[in-house]
Amino acid sequence: MNQETIENAIKLLLTGLGENLEREGIVETPKRAAKMYLEMLEGMNYTNEEIAKMFGKSFEVDTTQMVIVKDIEAFSMCEHHLALMYDMNISVGYIPNGRVIGLSKIPRIAEMCCKRLQLQEKIGEDIAEVISIATGSDDVIVHITSKHSCVTARGVKSRGSSTTTTTKKGKFTSDYDLTREFMNGLK
Repeated sequence: MNQETIENAIKLLLTGLGENLEREGIVETPKRAAKMYLEMLEGMNYTNEEIAKMFGKSFEVDTTQMVIVKDIEAFSMCEHHLALMYDMNISVGYIPNGRVIGLSKIPRIAEMCCKRLQLQEKIGEDIAEVISIATGSDDVIVHITSKHSCVTARGVKSRGSSTTTTTKKGKFTSDYDLTREFMNGLK
């Protein structure tokens, strides 16, 4: 990502909106906004494999108990409108295959996967893939509920609506009792 290019794009946007680039409240906006985008979209700098390597230090364990980390708060930006996905609640479950990762790593993985221009459906797939790479388990499930400002603040302006997606891999795709156990664990 290139900060100078982003700053120039923000200047062009502000000009297109009819703003005076010399106005006191606007003069530093291109620089501030560029820094914000660099931070909010940091995950675009990394592949899923690189995220798994950064946060996926695992260790051996002799258990097949489902691991669930729920109520991970995050946000992302929709690639269709560059609009915010907010009030995002992410829950991740997996069944260890001889290895587990530290529980604090799961929110870090979720957050980094969200820091991309994304679709909510793709966020779930990315988180599941990173967890799978990090743990060596194919049995991963990701449940996401979020509000989308492209729905709540423009167009239909359906302020109360939210979107829910569930990504399932491995045993979760065919074992409905396992999926039910995960969903019950979210209550």
